[in-house]
Amino acid sequence: MITLRGKLKKDNDVSNSKNRDFNKRVSVRDKLLVKEVQEMEQTLPATCQVSFNDPHRLHEFTLLIVPDEGYWIGGRFYFQIYIPEDYNMAPPKVKCQTKLWHPNISEEGDVCLSILRQSSLDGMGWAPTRKLKDVVWGLNSLFTDLLNFDDPLNKDAADQFIKDKESFRSKVRDYVMQYAKR
Repeated sequence: MITLRGKLKKDNDVSNSKNRDFNKRVSVRDKLLVKEVQEMEQTLPATCQVSFNDPHRLHEFTLLIVPDEGYWIGGRFYFQIYIPEDYNMAPPKVKCQTKLWHPNISEEGDVCLSILRQSSLDGMGWAPTRKLKDVVWGLNSLFTDLLNFDDPLNKDAADQFIKDKESFRSKVRDYVMQYAKR
């Protein structure tokens, strides 16, 4: 019986060393990303922009969010996104590169967003059916309607918002002016 593995091995044995590089196995992640990156770029919110340092490494890119409403309006917030090899079974890794005052983003750049969790209490965690565009829209929503004060990552920011919204707004503006105006 001829199997795909046997056929590929036979083909590789016949080909010379130059062609062997061409026949290297492409990971499942990379096959998924070709389609998902294209879909993500076609559905980007108007406030988002994606850039790749290396167009051959679709698993690493930068997302820029420039909110046009809300507390963080006018700021430029950069997120480094890395898609692990076991994607789509595991969620992307996201780190905010811009220091900001936010209940769901720590000053060190860690992000608290249900979709980025392998499992979450609200049932909205990562699932293999989710896509990169869902992550982008979720991150964008952190600057508009998806603020979570019940399970904050930055408890001080959440407490300040609950106790004194004007003081919170002032601190957000200070951070935007100091760290997010580029």
